[in-house]
Amino acid sequence: MGFTRAELEAFRDGTLPDLIGPDLRLLFVGINPGLMTVATQTHFGRPGNRYYPALIRAGVIAAPSDLTRRGLGVTNLVARATARADELTAAELAAGAAVLTEKVARLAPRVVAVLGLTAYRTAFGRPRAVAGRQPEDLAGAQLWALPNPSGLNAHETPDSLAAAYRAAAVAAGVEPAMSTITADGGS
Repeated sequence: MGFTRAELEAFRDGTLPDLIGPDLRLLFVGINPGLMTVATQTHFGRPGNRYYPALIRAGVIAAPSDLTRRGLGVTNLVARATARADELTAAELAAGAAVLTEKVARLAPRVVAVLGLTAYRTAFGRPRAVAGRQPEDLAGAQLWALPNPSGLNAHETPDSLAAAYRAAAVAAGVEPAMSTITADGGS
């Protein structure tokens, strides 16, 4: 499905609904939707985004359609679509953290995984946070800060993304559907 740059611009500031099913155990939190994501109404919908491939590689899902059936969900820190996450302000990210906290209190997942370390640091006022399980919980859920799957995050590999997402899934009680990576993150 191809869009011109002008067609994609029409989706700026648009939104898409959260992807939440029954028995939510792990809530993945993107930074904000991209223009392609809103255009297609598919979380992490830009071709080349590594979110679904990383979950499949990790053995957490076999296909994107498995997400809610396996107890996983997706939301965003900021609801409005932009071409790039760096178009967001620190105030927007902090406001998004407050909204996320209320959402987590209502939905009660076991684990919340924010996908984007820099956005996490800004949104939650934790400038020295490191990737992985955070020392504090969020509204009763374990809080994790994990790498963003965007291709712009070039220092992360498919294996490193898969290992990070698998660790959060296991912490949430989502047993791997299949074993595709080894304990050291290799294939």
